[in-house]
Amino acid sequence: MHLSRLAPCARHRRTRLPRRARLASIAALGLVTSVALTACSTGQTSSNSADAPVAPVSGKVSITYLQKQGDQQYFVDEAAGAKAKAAELGADLKVVNLGNDANKTVGEVQAAIAQKSNGLIIVVPDPAVGPQVVRTARDAKAALLTSDDQVCASGPAPAQCAATDLVPRIGFSGQQMGGEVGKRAAEEFKKAGWNAADTRIVSAWKQDVTVCGDRVKAAKEAFDQAVPGVQVIDVATDNTPTGAQDKVAATVTANPGVKHWVAWGCNDENVQGAVTALQNAGISPDDIDGVGLGAYLACKDWASGKPSGMKAALFINGKDVGALSVQTMYDKLKNGKDFPKEAFAPTTMVDAATWQSAGVSCS
Repeated sequence: MHLSRLAPCARHRRTRLPRRARLASIAALGLVTSVALTACSTGQTSSNSADAPVAPVSGKVSITYLQKQGDQQYFVDEAAGAKAKAAELGADLKVVNLGNDANKTVGEVQAAIAQKSNGLIIVVPDPAVGPQVVRTARDAKAALLTSDDQVCASGPAPAQCAATDLVPRIGFSGQQMGGEVGKRAAEEFKKAGWNAADTRIVSAWKQDVTVCGDRVKAAKEAFDQAVPGVQVIDVATDNTPTGAQDKVAATVTANPGVKHWVAWGCNDENVQGAVTALQNAGISPDDIDGVGLGAYLACKDWASGKPSGMKAALFINGKDVGALSVQTMYDKLKNGKDFPKEAFAPTTMVDAATWQSAGVSCS
């Protein structure tokens, strides 16, 4: 590439030099140009890495776990797993429920730092607060780890973030989870003997949450491989059952000729809301193929013993994520072990016949 095309990062004035000097200059310029191109492409330098160095802790480790939607069953389980692991390790752990309040997030992060927490584990209500959370933790030299959802150090949208600016994360693989959901939905579709022409797929999720997008995209890809040609209707929700129910109810009204419905989404809340909306619209459970993600709400349908459009759900155990998050943070603070960029907990597909033996918590 000609240097004139690199402006303003790498434009240099051409000066006539002796041959030996020119060769040395070219070699040096190649190095400078390489560095300049890297800086131009990311807009960030290496000092903005999301995983900033922190000093090891010689005494007792203190950790604060800040969760969105802390009263949701998955996050209740996650907190329980985190507390159990902290007790096992002899670490102090405080769990904070952020609800859905993005404004509360930064204040609680600052409070945790003021209380001398060595490490922060966070599930943000809104990824837009990510850069401020990262700056606050870095300025205080506190270790920062995310669980479940991604956070970007340099911008509000993790999907548009450079890999080096994503905060290390413990959770589940969105691609793997979505793939399992899509496969099971396709199996149920085939078992029911439906056809593509009179079937629609409702894909429901909060569309600014990166991991949600990963899940529903993978679900569609896996389903399409097994059952091509079924139209997908994307539904933007707030990731709550009532939010999904309202949006899917409107979708059903707008598609009166559809006989069969497949439903998946970012979490159990979306699928539960979709299934409820479909059944409230008079659609038989036999004509609904809902596959949840979490199983903590799906199991309530199965426990009731009543017919349900919730045919299966991928069991994601919050306890596993909470425990792995605390262990990972402890290893960093106490033993100087680097965070992995991502670490994943296992998942299991369950249904009405298998959820209890799989250990799903259904309170």
